[in-house]
Amino acid sequence: MIKVAIIGDRFMRASVFEAALRKRISADIEVSSIETDWPDTPFYGRNGPAGPAISEYQGEEARVIEIVADAQVAITHLAPFSRKVVESCKQLRLLGLSRGSSVNVDLDAARERNIVVTNVPGRNASAVAEFTIAQILSLTRKLSEGNASLSAGHWQGELYRSDRTGEELSQLAVGIIGYGAIGQRVVRLLKPFGCRILVYDKYAELNLSDLVDGVEKVDLEFLLANSDVISLHARATPETEGMLGAREFSLMRHGAYLINNARASMVVASSLRAALKSGQLAGAALDTFDPEPPLANDEILAMPNVTVTPHIAGASRFVTTFAAERLAEEVARFLQDGSVKTRVA
Repeated sequence: MIKVAIIGDRFMRASVFEAALRKRISADIEVSSIETDWPDTPFYGRNGPAGPAISEYQGEEARVIEIVADAQVAITHLAPFSRKVVESCKQLRLLGLSRGSSVNVDLDAARERNIVVTNVPGRNASAVAEFTIAQILSLTRKLSEGNASLSAGHWQGELYRSDRTGEELSQLAVGIIGYGAIGQRVVRLLKPFGCRILVYDKYAELNLSDLVDGVEKVDLEFLLANSDVISLHARATPETEGMLGAREFSLMRHGAYLINNARASMVVASSLRAALKSGQLAGAALDTFDPEPPLANDEILAMPNVTVTPHIAGASRFVTTFAAERLAEEVARFLQDGSVKTRVA
């Protein structure tokens, strides 16, 4: 009998995890599960109660230890697997994460205990890409601005004036920073609009399809200077922290738009506000903040040229079943021969 512990939440439900496991695994499994109340309660950053080694987690360490204590397999989305938790779960051999990153796990502690950690990279690539296209259209065609003013009782008819109305995407250049699973999906969705597509990524080459279709790989300065819309899809690393600051905003086309569905840490907040106030940026769509949720008096929340959403770009119903099924496949593979397709520790 394989003992499996599931720590779900109100997005990745424990019942969805368990159904995927029982559909994919023929061996007898004994499942214990709990759920946290994320996203109703936001996750912690590195200043949370589990210490600075992990971030973006929700749930109590003691509760996780209790449910995982004698399990060989644990599955979660955002539960804290700090060093304390990892070292307390003596039977644990496989930890599966239904997310693209692993920042809620102390990977060094897991390696020291020979615990295999697997995740689901690109699980929400389609969801984020679709959301990004919606934001681009909303900003460039004045959907958000028109909605906000009319909801407030003001008929902003001047948005039809030639000097105020929006641009068609077919006439614009869109710069994509980060050519991973999400960036590539955004490129794919942009192609039918007929816009110029520029890509910056130090570590990835364009795939054959994008090369044939005329997508251009360029350096960062060229992308900043030649894009009407810039969309961030890089990973949050020490290298990308603050990658868009005052200098980078000054290089952008006057009146450009910025989309950030990646992480707020990649943009210097004070420089972003200054660019929005000066008109260097015509607008921005922001789905991530630092901290999350943002402070109620953060002036960027009230800027008329900024569209804000509560970190939901990667959320769709399809993501939940897709991630659970991918993770169930990894558990089945591990139980069969001790391997996993995607290993992060």
